[in-house]
Amino acid sequence: MWYSASHSSSQSGPATRARAANKKPRAAKSARVRGGSLIEFTLVMPVVLLVATGLVSFGFAFHDNLVLTNAVNTGTQLLSFSRGQTSDPCATAYSAISNAAPTLVANISLSYVINGTTYNSNSCTGATSNMVQGSTVQITGSYPCVLAIVGQSSSNCTLRARVAEMVQ
Repeated sequence: MWYSASHSSSQSGPATRARAANKKPRAAKSARVRGGSLIEFTLVMPVVLLVATGLVSFGFAFHDNLVLTNAVNTGTQLLSFSRGQTSDPCATAYSAISNAAPTLVANISLSYVINGTTYNSNSCTGATSNMVQGSTVQITGSYPCVLAIVGQSSSNCTLRARVAEMVQ
């Protein structure tokens, strides 16, 4: 073979000089690479922001749902065991719910069903006669949530929890 690496590096003919003149400097190539990275970043970043804010917003809503469910469960259990121990069963349950979910109390809506009678107020002094052993008590709680994704918010989200227990 007539061509070798040691031989080509020592050549300094017109073809070699022409190839050297056509080579672009390294700085220009690295600037193009950086420009490409910037374009990729600007294309990908909005999608990443949408996904990240959606996950955070959904996480807050999921947390609120867990807190609401736990609070309604706590209130219903206390209500089912408080037969004959309270003059206002709904207020007793509301107190337990507000202690279990202090961050949700301002906007929570509760409805109580004691032995088939519905009470939509947090006070039901007449419900003590409905607290019959073996009957059911049910509390339904609802809480408005907001799912916001990069400034776009949806206010039609409502979290609900319903728990029923038997009066002891």
